[in-house]
Amino acid sequence: MTTTVDVLIIGAGLSGIGAAHHLRSTLPHKSYAILESRGAIGGTWDLFRYPGIRSDSDMYTLGYNFRPWVGDKSIADGASIREYIEDTAREAGIDRHIRFHHTVVSAEWSTATSTWTVEAKVGESGEVAVFTASFLMCCSGYYDYEKGFTPDFEGLEDFGGTVVHPQLWPEDLDYAGKKIVVIGSGATAITLAPTLARDAEHVTLLQRSPSYIMSLPSKDPIALALRKYLPSRVAYGVTRMKNAVTSIGMYVLCQRYPNFMKGRIRKLQEGWLPDGYDLDTHFTPKYDPWDQRLCLVPDSDLFTAIGEGKVDVVTDHIERFTEKGIALTSGENLDADIVITATGLNLVALGNVALRVDGKKIDITESMAYKGMMLTDVPNFAFVIGYTNASWTLKADLVCDYIVRLLAHMDSKGYREVRLERDATVGEEPFLDFAAGYVLRSVDTFPKQGSVAPWRLRMNYFRDLPSLRYGKLVDDNMRMR
Repeated sequence: MTTTVDVLIIGAGLSGIGAAHHLRSTLPHKSYAILESRGAIGGTWDLFRYPGIRSDSDMYTLGYNFRPWVGDKSIADGASIREYIEDTAREAGIDRHIRFHHTVVSAEWSTATSTWTVEAKVGESGEVAVFTASFLMCCSGYYDYEKGFTPDFEGLEDFGGTVVHPQLWPEDLDYAGKKIVVIGSGATAITLAPTLARDAEHVTLLQRSPSYIMSLPSKDPIALALRKYLPSRVAYGVTRMKNAVTSIGMYVLCQRYPNFMKGRIRKLQEGWLPDGYDLDTHFTPKYDPWDQRLCLVPDSDLFTAIGEGKVDVVTDHIERFTEKGIALTSGENLDADIVITATGLNLVALGNVALRVDGKKIDITESMAYKGMMLTDVPNFAFVIGYTNASWTLKADLVCDYIVRLLAHMDSKGYREVRLERDATVGEEPFLDFAAGYVLRSVDTFPKQGSVAPWRLRMNYFRDLPSLRYGKLVDDNMRMR
């Protein structure tokens, strides 16, 4: 049996629920469905359940532009974020349009009928559900939900303790009173270390190289003050804009004045860490600020745990695992009962969905992204990839704003198809121009971006805002019929 809708959305996470809300608010006459491979709403925020999981962006920008965040904490825990997404879906009736345990495996466009035919595997039954839609929107993010990235550690089979990747955290893992080594230096590692240290005997944060780490208050005093005097939506909008300006401003300063910002970050860290702490070894990366993502901790929790002696930071390379822990290339040995491999994630482009257009398989690595949300030669298709230097949802909201405007325009003109044609004069560049390891491992599987607008993926909310929300919809690169 085939289900037919106007718009089919892949993924019921932060982006997918947002896309559905934008669609039903602006174009309520259009029918839609959401296909979700898992059994719950929330996407990343439902998948990851490790201790202390939280946003590394403030909730006033990670939240939707249409629904104020009313929690007290600006840096919120994973359960609160998941609840926020679930409440958004339930209050708008979006949850009734979700098909859970539907894993999209293929999608084919027919020019003759101007429709997508999408096949989804239902649960473990082997049953295939078929959907047709006029427009397809991929909101599945870019994380591989099957497994995270773990390097090939020599001697891992010799280790007598427990090894856990945060993406697959066991619910019954008892770490109280245990010696724990957390391998990694990114957001997950610096979240886990102080959280585990509350109950563990001791935690060692083992990193091959350091990251830039800053502290922010978990509560935004300006946001809380504005709530007392302004209507909720006004206070939220003002705070959202303030925080967007702050985060983008920080990024721009780091890119334009890296040496100055290195000095400022170091000065702050000196105040958070014990006197004489070896900042050069443990907190001074070899790259400039924001060449990779700058990590945030709430209320200096990591620095406090280090100062209290609950967390040690070791910067070294792993020689091999031993029966009792990890041997380092420096000759030092770290004893451990539990090793957490917070060593990164794997990325997948567009949820690994096989795309075809009129029977021809689409190699997305040969496609070029238009405005960071549509692909050449793939009609009536859009995807959401958020910012790497600011909150994901800032970009997701703008993409949805643009797509609903585009759909309204097509309806008004009687168009059934929009197709992007490649501009041969525009040079190719990697889709994600970001030096993080998880990006570099997978960027060759993504579409290309162009060297100039509108083919360039801009990581600046304030440059995208006027063009995507209010700017011109149709240009010479588009073909509509």
